Amino acid sequence: MRVLGIDPGLRRTGWGVIEAHGNRLRHVADGVVRAPDGGGMAARLARLHAQLTEVIVAYAPDSAAVEETFVNTNGATTLKLGQARGVALLAPAIAGMPVAEYAANLVKKSVVGYGHADKTQIGAMIGVLLPGATMETSDAADALAVAICHAHHWQTSSQMRAVS
Repeated sequence: MRVLGIDPGLRRTGWGVIEAHGNRLRHVADGVVRAPDGGGMAARLARLHAQLTEVIVAYAPDSAAVEETFVNTNGATTLKLGQARGVALLAPAIAGMPVAEYAANLVKKSVVGYGHADKTQIGAMIGVLLPGATMETSDAADALAVAICHAHHWQTSSQMRAVS
C-alpha cells in the first residue's frame, strides 16, 4: 500500500509518501508545498491544491491521511488553518482515494510512543524508521509521521476485519 501523509499549513504544507508491506515501511518521497505570501487567501489555497495534485499524480498513492487541526487560542488563525486543511482533504478525495484523519497526539504516539513528543523527537524517529527520508522541513517529517500512523492503523483495522 502506498500512503500519502499530509501536514496542512497555509504557508507550508508538508507531504510524505511511504510504502507499507505488512510491518515493513519504505520511504518513497517527501517535501513541502508552499503557498505564495501575497495574492489573498483564494490564490494561496488554489496554489496548495495545484501542488498537492502534482504530488498525487507523481507518486500515485493508494490512500491519504491528513493531520487534524490543532485548535489554538486565536480563532482566526484556526479558521485559516482549517481552510488549508480542507484543501488537503479535497485534493486526494478528488483523485478518488480514501482519506483518513488523525489527531496530532495519536500521530506522535504511533511514531514516537509519546503523544506529546516534540518536532525533534519526531524527526529523529522518522530518520530511524525511514532511512533516506530527506525531510526538508519539520512539516515534511510531520507528514511522514501521519503516513506511518495511517499505515499502522490501516494494518490493524485490516487484520481485525480479516479475523471477524
